[in-house]
Amino acid sequence: MIKKRMTSDEALNSQIAMNSRDRIAKMVRGTWVHAIFDEARNVKKQLLRRSEGERILLERFERTQGRCLDTTNPQSFSEKLYCRMIALNQTPNPHFTRVSDKFAARAYVADKIGEQHLVKLFWHGEDPLQIPFDNLPAEYVIKTNHGSAQVIVVKGSADRADIGNKLSGWLKRNFYWSAREGQYYDIKPRIMIEEYLKNQDGSGPLDYRFWCFGGVPEVIQVDNHAHDINPFFDRQWNQLDLYYRDQAARPFVAKPENFEHMLDLASRLSAGFDFVRVDLYNIVGNVYFGEFTLTPTSGQLKLRPESWDIKLGKKWEMRAES
Repeated sequence: MIKKRMTSDEALNSQIAMNSRDRIAKMVRGTWVHAIFDEARNVKKQLLRRSEGERILLERFERTQGRCLDTTNPQSFSEKLYCRMIALNQTPNPHFTRVSDKFAARAYVADKIGEQHLVKLFWHGEDPLQIPFDNLPAEYVIKTNHGSAQVIVVKGSADRADIGNKLSGWLKRNFYWSAREGQYYDIKPRIMIEEYLKNQDGSGPLDYRFWCFGGVPEVIQVDNHAHDINPFFDRQWNQLDLYYRDQAARPFVAKPENFEHMLDLASRLSAGFDFVRVDLYNIVGNVYFGEFTLTPTSGQLKLRPESWDIKLGKKWEMRAES
C-alpha cells in the first residue's frame, strides 16, 4: 500500500486543529463542562469494561505467546492463566478478591497457618496525612493493599511529603485498570506499614514463590528485591531449567532452612485453589507470608523452555470458579 504524504497545508491545518483542541481543553478544565465530560467518559469506560478488557487480554496473549488463545480447550499454563484472567474480567471472584487484598488476606492467613507467620503490622489506614511517622521504628515498609509494586522502604529519616504524594496517587488508582486483573477491581485501597524484614547481615530477604496446583507446591521460584535472579527448583530442591526472565541470572541458591515446613505452609495456604502462587520469606528459620498471586506478572510471561508451558498446564486442573 502506498501511503499518501501529507501536504504542508494539510499539516498546518492539522496542527491548527490540535492547537484549538488544546485551547478548548484548557478553557473548560475545572468547569462544570469538564466535570460532565469526565463523568461521561468514566461511565463509558465502565460500560465497556468487560468487552474492552477481554479484547485487551486476547491481544496481550497473542503478543506475548505468538499465537491466538484457545479459550475452548486450553492446555498450556499460559492458556489457562489467560482464561482465568478473562473469567475474572467478566465476573470478579469474591474469594480471589479477598486473598488479593494484602490487608484482608492477613485474617485468612492467620486462620490457615497462624498469626506468627504474618509480618508485623505497625499501622494501617486510608489517609497518608494520618501516618504516625514519629512513632515508627527506624526501618519499615510502606505499601498499599490493592496492587503490585507499590512499596516504599524507609530507612532512617522519611521524606514525608514525597511519601504522601506517592501514596495519594496510588490510593486514587484502581489497580484493575493497569492490566485488567479482575481480582483487584473491588479492593478498597488502604495503606499498610509493616516491619522491615532483613537477614542477620542486614540484607533483604529472598522471596520464595511456591507455584501451587490443587494445593500441591510443584515448583519454587526464588526472587530478590532487585528482581534480577530467576532460578526455579522442584520439591526436592533440584534446580530446573525453567525460567521466564531472559536477562535475569539463574544462580543456584541454597535450600532454605526449614524448607519442609515452608512446603507444608504453602500446601495449607493453597488448599482449595486450582492454581495460586504463595510467596513466603524465611528469616533465620522463621517463615513469614508475603502474598497470594493469582495471575503472575499479569500474564506477561513466556515460560522457557516452552515444554514447561505444557508441563505446568497439565498440573493445572481448572475449575469453574477460576
